[in-house]
Amino acid sequence: MRFLLDEEQREFARSLDGMLTAAGTPAVVRAWSAGDHGPGRALWARVANAGVFALAVPEEHDGLSVHLVELTVAFTELGRHVVPGPLVETVAVAALLDRLDDTALAEAWLPGIVSGETAASLCLLTPGSPYALDADAADAVFVVTEDTLRVAESAGPVQPSADPARRLARPLGGTVLARGPAVRTAAAHAADIAALAAAAQALGLGRALLDRTVDHVKQRTQFGRPIGAFQAVKHRLADVLIALEFAQPLVYAAALSLTDGGPDSPRAVAAAKLAAGEAAYGAARAALQCHGALGYTGELDLSLWIRKARALRTAWGTPADCRARVLQD
Repeated sequence: MRFLLDEEQREFARSLDGMLTAAGTPAVVRAWSAGDHGPGRALWARVANAGVFALAVPEEHDGLSVHLVELTVAFTELGRHVVPGPLVETVAVAALLDRLDDTALAEAWLPGIVSGETAASLCLLTPGSPYALDADAADAVFVVTEDTLRVAESAGPVQPSADPARRLARPLGGTVLARGPAVRTAAAHAADIAALAAAAQALGLGRALLDRTVDHVKQRTQFGRPIGAFQAVKHRLADVLIALEFAQPLVYAAALSLTDGGPDSPRAVAAAKLAAGEAAYGAARAALQCHGALGYTGELDLSLWIRKARALRTAWGTPADCRARVLQD
C-alpha cells in the first residue's frame, strides 16, 4: 500500500510542527510530570486553536466534521513532539458522545472539547484498566462500565507510570449520563478511535527518535570515526526505518477504514496499533543503545521520547491484544 498526503494535509502537518517546535515541549512535559499543568494547558489551547479537536467533532457541534486522516496527521505531529495530556482520550470521548446520538449530551460537552476549554479523559472498565490518564488534570473523566456511561466525581491518588508524563489515577464515584446497549457500541467505536490516535502518536514519536539518533551517531566518534559509519549501527537504524515505513501505510489505512465504517475496520486499527507501537518501541531501544550511557539520563530530552514509547506500546491495545484481534474470526 502507498498513501500520499495532499498538499493541504502536508501544510497542516508543517504548521503543527512549527508551532510545537516553537513551544519548547520538553519543558512543558517536565512541568506536567511534576504536576504543574499550567504550561500544558496553555499548549492545549494552542492545539485546539489549530483545529485538532475540531477534526473529531461534527459541524453541528462547532467542529469541522469528522476527518480521521487529518486527525491522524495531527496526532503524528503531537507524538513527534511528545505533547503531554489526555489528547487521545479527549478525541475518543468526542467520538463516544457523537456515536451515542444524544443531542443534549453532545451539546453539553462537544463545543468545549473543540474550543480547548474541556480536556477529557476516558476509562473503559470492561475490558480495560481501572485507571484514567491525567484524571487529575482533566476537566471531566468519563467512565464506561458494561452499558453505563458516567462522569466521575473525583479521582484517586496519582499512580507511578513508566512515563512520568502519563499520570494515571482511578476515577471515583460519578453521575450516570446514559445507559443501554448504545453505550457499549459507542464505547467500542471510541476505543478504535483512541487506538488509531495512539498509533499515530507512536509513529510520530518513532520518527523523532530515529531523527535524533541519526544526528547523534553522526557526531559521536569512536576509534577516530563517527559511530554512524559502523555497519552494526547502520543496520540497527535501517531496521528502525523499515519498521516505521511499514507502519505508516497501516496507520493511514486504518483511518480510511474507520471513515468508511467497514466490518474489517477493527482489525485494521489493531494492525496499525501493533505495527506503530512496535516500531516506536524499536526506535526507543535503538536510541538507547546508540546513545550509550547518555540514554539513561533523565536530564537528556531524549528520555522523554524513550519513556513515552514504552507507554504508548501498551496504551489502548497491548501487542498481544492487537495480535489476537487481527487473527480473530
